[in-house]
Amino acid sequence: MKRILITGANGQIGSELITELGGWHGHENVIGLDLQVPRHFIQRKEVGNYEIMNVMDKIGLQEIVERYDISVIYHLASLLSATGEMKPDLTWDVNLNGLKNVLDLAKKYDIQVFWPSSIAAFGPSSPRMNTPQATVLEPNTMYGVTKVAGELLCNYYFHKFNVDVRSLRYPGLISYKTLPGGGTTDYAVEIFYEAVRNKRYTCFVKPGTRLPMMYMPDAIKATVDIMDASSHKIKVRTSYNLSAISFSAEELVAEIKKHIPEFVCVYEPDFHQAIADSWPQNIDDSIARRDWGWEHDYNLAAMTEDMLKKLKN
Repeated sequence: MKRILITGANGQIGSELITELGGWHGHENVIGLDLQVPRHFIQRKEVGNYEIMNVMDKIGLQEIVERYDISVIYHLASLLSATGEMKPDLTWDVNLNGLKNVLDLAKKYDIQVFWPSSIAAFGPSSPRMNTPQATVLEPNTMYGVTKVAGELLCNYYFHKFNVDVRSLRYPGLISYKTLPGGGTTDYAVEIFYEAVRNKRYTCFVKPGTRLPMMYMPDAIKATVDIMDASSHKIKVRTSYNLSAISFSAEELVAEIKKHIPEFVCVYEPDFHQAIADSWPQNIDDSIARRDWGWEHDYNLAAMTEDMLKKLKN
């Protein structure tokens, strides 16, 4: 039986992945790790174990790996794009030294690793339309810099030490279970909360700003699918492009207004705009679809309907 460790388990992805994997492998076999135990942990009795630890504590991580006999690590702990611009030194330390700690342990104990990259790995010199798998990676944010360096580090550990590390370049992720965590695409999450609560939202990007996005059920599906795929199918050991839907802020507002006609959105672009303008508008993920059969389920209409329904409930 697999024993799975999820770092950054309180985050947007981790908080849903821990439940999904617990359902497949037994909740007692999935260990969450973060800087604090989430408030809902006591209520979610199906989650068997939770550890409080900083991923930069390599000795502590090793003790957990040994104690639980970990065979798979989903290393999700990181600082995101907007936070990264405010705390660049900490972002470098957490995002890269934390990853290297995990890869070193994977090398020593023969552990399979998942690590998330992001569309932040792209930059102003990358093609913005149908951004290909192999292209220029020159990000202009510290978060993006750590993603490019992390992709290269993962690739190095695979080819040099045969560490089975797999990665996805996530687009902006939208979910109803966890509040935004400091990313540039957070507006596409916040807007749903405010539409339900107050029928009004102030958006920090321009109305025509178009970015690749994905509903969380699709992101969880992709994460599980790539880790379950046979090793010979994984041809990319930096990080796979991943895509589902792309839309502008004003298109999202129009979709929400179909369900909440009185909803009003005003636009006050801030420092997030420059980051968004450096990222692709849509992504070519045909390599992922070819190699390991990736398919998404949710379009903009289906995602909006489900988000509003879940938040209202």
